[in-house]
Amino acid sequence: MPRPWWLPALLALGPVLWAGDGENRGALSYSAAGVVNAASNAPGPLAPYAIASLYGAGLAYSKRAVTEKDIRGNQLPTELDGVRVLVDGLAAPLYYVSPEQINFLIPYVTGARFPTQVKLWVTLDGRRGPEIELPLHETAPALFQLDATTPIVTAVRKPEGSDEQRVVVISKDEPARPGEIITLWATGLGRTQPPVAWPQLPREPARIANWQRFQLLLDGNPVPAANILYVGVAPNFAGLYQINVRLPEDTGRDPEIRIAIGDAVSPQGLRLPVSPKKD
Repeated sequence: MPRPWWLPALLALGPVLWAGDGENRGALSYSAAGVVNAASNAPGPLAPYAIASLYGAGLAYSKRAVTEKDIRGNQLPTELDGVRVLVDGLAAPLYYVSPEQINFLIPYVTGARFPTQVKLWVTLDGRRGPEIELPLHETAPALFQLDATTPIVTAVRKPEGSDEQRVVVISKDEPARPGEIITLWATGLGRTQPPVAWPQLPREPARIANWQRFQLLLDGNPVPAANILYVGVAPNFAGLYQINVRLPEDTGRDPEIRIAIGDAVSPQGLRLPVSPKKD
């Protein structure tokens, strides 16, 4: 399935941007409460290979998002404009830095027993910020969002009178249709099989290791497993997972949508725009 052109920006900026302008050469200030899932902007446990956002003050001198020029040897940079994030001493790949926000990738921990705690600290030109502890679970699923109530969902369609396919973003103005194949974009779905070649960007599809425990819930009801076509990494985007699903024919209007892996469930309150075949 084609990927939207805006995915790199989605990873760099996340759902909310609280970044300021200008230099800030004060002490680095942040706490464990300011580290959230970048997809949902919600606090709580994170997972290996999840994209996280850290909010604070004095984290960088200016705003800077990763570009293709920063990717070397098929790896994201671990330093941007003097900013580094260390997780248990491992340099975390970076997507975005600013005085008030850093978006980074939790290192792909192998062999760890979950749940566990990891230590995190930020350095700026060698100046070290406070060391904080973060809970790390095997999975911490969350859907990327257009806004506070709408997930980012895409579909491939042919405009009427055209043979060319195009990727559309599902919205109230262009809702999904029962029976249609849609793609959800998520982070925090954990290990893959085969494992990603950390710290390389994934080049090939790889489904999540816990795919048998994965569920897509519409108004609390699981979508049949046969409708789940793929749950795994999105090639070329570290920390980003895609979920390809065929909506059931009886899908109602604008159901609440959540994803779950075992007992780990994404935050509630998101609704999938759907126009049923019959009202």
